[in-house]
Amino acid sequence: MNAAGIAQRYLASTHEVVNVSRELRDYNMYTQDQALVEALAREGAGWAHDDLTAFGRLAGSADYLELGVLANRFLPELETHDRFGNRIDLVKFHPAYHALMKTAIENGIHSSPWTDPRPGAHVARATRFYLQSQVEAGHGCPVTMTFASIPALSATPSLASHWAPRITARVYDPRNIPDGQKAGLTIGMAMTEKQGGSDVRANTTRAWPVGAGGPGQPYELVGHKYFVSAPMCDAFLVLAQAPGGLSCLLLPRWRPDGSKNPFEVLRLKRKMGNASNASSETELRGALAWMVGEEGRGVRTIIEMVAMTRFDCMIGSSGGQRAAVANALHHCSIRSAFGKVLNRQPLMQNVLADLALESEASLVLTMRIARALDHRDDAHEDLLARLCTAVGKYWICKRTPNHAYEAMECTGGSGVMEDGPFPRFFRESPVNAIWEGSGNVQCLDVLRAIQKSPETVPAFFSELGRARGAHAALDAWVERLQAEFRNPADLEYRARDVVDRMALALQAALLQQHAPAFVADAFCASRLGSSGHHNYGALPTGVDCAAIIERATPRA
Repeated sequence: MNAAGIAQRYLASTHEVVNVSRELRDYNMYTQDQALVEALAREGAGWAHDDLTAFGRLAGSADYLELGVLANRFLPELETHDRFGNRIDLVKFHPAYHALMKTAIENGIHSSPWTDPRPGAHVARATRFYLQSQVEAGHGCPVTMTFASIPALSATPSLASHWAPRITARVYDPRNIPDGQKAGLTIGMAMTEKQGGSDVRANTTRAWPVGAGGPGQPYELVGHKYFVSAPMCDAFLVLAQAPGGLSCLLLPRWRPDGSKNPFEVLRLKRKMGNASNASSETELRGALAWMVGEEGRGVRTIIEMVAMTRFDCMIGSSGGQRAAVANALHHCSIRSAFGKVLNRQPLMQNVLADLALESEASLVLTMRIARALDHRDDAHEDLLARLCTAVGKYWICKRTPNHAYEAMECTGGSGVMEDGPFPRFFRESPVNAIWEGSGNVQCLDVLRAIQKSPETVPAFFSELGRARGAHAALDAWVERLQAEFRNPADLEYRARDVVDRMALALQAALLQQHAPAFVADAFCASRLGSSGHHNYGALPTGVDCAAIIERATPRA
């Protein structure tokens, strides 16, 4: 045997890497999402196509995707005091987190519909957020709260005129310095307390007027907040009990004289997901704040902010679904088993197509609500936004965890390895369903919207009526749903079932109007058919799985 033969036989040259996947990176995250490109044009933001093409190229680049990895590997750290004993309440982040925040702010994800309120502004902004959230979800929290603060602050023009120009500025300044020295600001929110949770009327934090009190006037806050996300924001919208009742106040981290406001961070929360985003418990020890809106109308004032953050939960979860299915589709277009590429095997096709249907249905509903937000001056659009933001937030966020798990399973044992993206996708997946009002809260809000504005119900069914006759299963589904509303008995007890049906009806109606027939009909047959829909991968026979997979698969 010659030397080469001996080396081959005895030196254990066995490791040849074959039949493996590769990273989904260096692709255009926007143009490789056909359903998204179509939605942008359809919902009135085609003017943003070129800018989003450039943004999608950035979002899908290897270097930018790596920022999301690093921001979650190196977590925020709290320093309550400096080395000399001075109270500083400083949270330090990895540079990757700041790079993601800088890109989001400079691209106007925190403000563009307010600074450039043209038709399609919310649709274009939602598209950017949808792409950005696929890179990294945690930093979206302060971006969202900053964006959502503007409608609440508008209740008090004196505060809005002082704060809004810097809140909406496309300048990211993370320095721990007084807001008066910054050109760009971020805003957080502090509603939740230990004893109340979603029941904010049980809050005990007190707001004492410094002078006469009233809108735009200073108060001092004393109390405890159990969840304060992004404690390095420059100011926070806070709920507290003023003499006139539960009220909304704007609390900056620094006083006007440049001294530190006694807004003290006790600890950072140790969360299962959303790890890159610092969430904290805080004590308010006479912290100076300014009344937003009227005393005693705090929920009414801050609900404008909450409504927008709930919409962003829809966007973020839709983005999470897209990231998961895109990675699963990519993997299964490369990996082979039993002599055939995975995405050509019938049972895997069933699973992949089902995941793709879920993702596109979430996207089409989210973008429809974005268009409604662009046209709040239209009565139908305003009613749809009021009712269906809660419907969509509940349904899409609730569907995301199982979607993330099933997409992870498509990649086999590699899916659970921490050096891949799926563990992070999975840990993020429940967050939006719980934050900004859990499932029960959303369903009760749907009932409240109907009770407060009964005209929302005919507006909802009018929206469904645009797809009447398109699919027999959808028509029958809508007829049964109308019967549910004619029976008010035990409606609160039945709320989840009713809202489930509302969400599926709306998704199906939108897909029938706007998606290819092989997508829309498969959705109706699987979700609205007599057999019901159970685990992913239970699509009925006759579905063109190959076409659905081809439409949804990114090409990297």
